[in-house]
Amino acid sequence: MVRVVLPYHLRKLAQTGPEVEVQVEGPVTLRTLLDALESRYPMLKGTIRDHVTLQRRPFLRYFTCEKDLSLEPLDAPLPAEVAAGEEPFLIVGAVAGG
Repeated sequence: MVRVVLPYHLRKLAQTGPEVEVQVEGPVTLRTLLDALESRYPMLKGTIRDHVTLQRRPFLRYFTCEKDLSLEPLDAPLPAEVAAGEEPFLIVGAVAGG
């Protein structure tokens, strides 16, 4: 099971706590992890990534193992610690303002 930490607005939408667990089939990549997350929580479809392009939505960032993975390719493998459930995958809402 892969652990995913959601920002407040997404956990409120999914009606869950701050951390969820999802089962990822096959290699654990950004694509397979987000597919599994959207499959388990269909109300999140389109909120984390675009419906058509599957690109990350503006103002959301991906972090794990103290690394920013926001600009990594969708099929890039995630660290082994994430796949093993030892480290969480964080989806973080960016803060903007002037």
